Amino acid sequence: MRTHVVTIPPLSDEQRQLARHAATEARRRRAEVKQALRTGRRTLAEVLAQAEQDDVVAHTKVVDVLKSLPRVGAVRAARVMERLDIAPNRRLRGLGKHQTAALVAEFPAPGVSADPSA
Repeated sequence: MRTHVVTIPPLSDEQRQLARHAATEARRRRAEVKQALRTGRRTLAEVLAQAEQDDVVAHTKVVDVLKSLPRVGAVRAARVMERLDIAPNRRLRGLGKHQTAALVAEFPAPGVSADPSA
């Protein structure tokens, strides 16, 4: 059985520089989103909605977003993801609608009661 090997064409210095710039910009934007969550300027629901239209945000790992929320560390994030059946390496774009709804219910916006009868 023969396997077909696809070689990646070598990039010019200019192409490499553009790719580096794009990657740096994407990391900066993801860091801004996580910082906005940390400070309460954005809610988890807003970030999840943004991920539907924004490819850079969509490629952010779910665990990193959860750990950016106030009072959520690695242990709580891992427990919530396991309970909601979200793979540890899942990115926001890969979440299903039920997983997204469950995350929003798990981490309601500050000032919003998780109990609808309250």
